[in-house]
Amino acid sequence: MEDLLKVAQEAFATTGRELNFRAGDTVTVAYKIVEGNKERVQLYRGVVIKIVGHGQQKRFTVRKMSGTIGVERIFPLNSPAIESIEVNKYGKVRRAKLYYLRALTGKKARIKERRFPRKSKY
Repeated sequence: MEDLLKVAQEAFATTGRELNFRAGDTVTVAYKIVEGNKERVQLYRGVVIKIVGHGQQKRFTVRKMSGTIGVERIFPLNSPAIESIEVNKYGKVRRAKLYYLRALTGKKARIKERRFPRKSKY
């Protein structure tokens, strides 16, 4: 009975991506875009403003400035469309949800950098 259970769990298990970043970190997400029959990889670089969910449903929101307009995008962590997630800078923040960045512009929206990255609490 246990063997059957293990076989079923392995069959339905998806590749769990490790979460090695936190809110406040600057990340570059490389994700695949399908246009017709062509496929390309697009890079999206911005600040992680929140991480929500648990287990396979974990997702994170990345905010970037496109010109003078702020753009946010939600990525499911275990999405097969995500090719890679690279941490560019570790931010020093004291909150888990950085919604206050939406109201800030220019130099006020900068986040201090952590020199020695700690392990993520997620």
